[in-house]
Amino acid sequence: MSVVVLGSINMDLTTYVPRLPAPGETLFGSNFITVPGGKGFNQAVAAGRLGTTTQFIGRVGEDAFGRGVIDLIADEPVDISGILVDPDSSTGLAVINVDAQAENSIIVISGANMAHDAREVTRCREALRTAKVLLLQLESPLDISLAAAQAAREAGALVILDPAPAKPLPAEAYQLCHILTPNELEAEVLVGFRPTNQAEAAQAASILRERGVETAVIKLGAQGVYYQSSQESGFVEPFPVKAIDTVAAGDAFNGGLAVALAEKRPLAEAIRWGAATGALATTKAGASSAMPTRAELMKLLAQN
Repeated sequence: MSVVVLGSINMDLTTYVPRLPAPGETLFGSNFITVPGGKGFNQAVAAGRLGTTTQFIGRVGEDAFGRGVIDLIADEPVDISGILVDPDSSTGLAVINVDAQAENSIIVISGANMAHDAREVTRCREALRTAKVLLLQLESPLDISLAAAQAAREAGALVILDPAPAKPLPAEAYQLCHILTPNELEAEVLVGFRPTNQAEAAQAASILRERGVETAVIKLGAQGVYYQSSQESGFVEPFPVKAIDTVAAGDAFNGGLAVALAEKRPLAEAIRWGAATGALATTKAGASSAMPTRAELMKLLAQN
């Protein structure tokens, strides 16, 4: 097992509209899709489709959405034996609107994702016996994720935390994760200002590293990605693609980053892998369904 992902899994209900509705407004949409999502599962699919052995650990409810999710993900290149069916919780749901400019608004009903407990940590610890990287996010209980991070460090695995959705982090989180990957909004919550360029991203990264993070990665959306460690820093320009849906682009980034690092590629190359994987995800509709294949990634990297 090269990559383990502990986190959320949802049924995503996605509508496509000319623009995002104003309060009290009703709009006619152009399309509607129902696909599996959740930041954790999106990252697992991204890693799996890029060719790395990947296990996802999470839970769904014992309901129609849970059964639907399990059916839809059966063919993904991800080990889903770590998914617990919880009779006491509903399956997580995400209601997503995507406008003509590929911008989105999302409402998440956490359900079973916030019911994680010590059983997830136990399954994670077992998977980490053969894994090189652990991916975490903030759509499940933070204390459980931090316990898994501690288990990963004890097992010698690399811990990557995507601090999304945005929320302040305790000091322990900075000490436990090797790599932190906020976007501009998440960085603002963590450091008190929103980085809008490379210089501000470098400032934000320095603050995060002072708190104990070994490598800080600031995702600036269409502007590119800045990264900083004690040994190096750099900036990756955005990859030129035609975006139709930016949902899960950040998740794709983390999946690509994790795979490259699991393959022991240099940090600078791994950041490029992440940026390219994220860019490709914006060219397709949906969340986990938009994750690219390794062939697609290699083609984009070769062209740029």
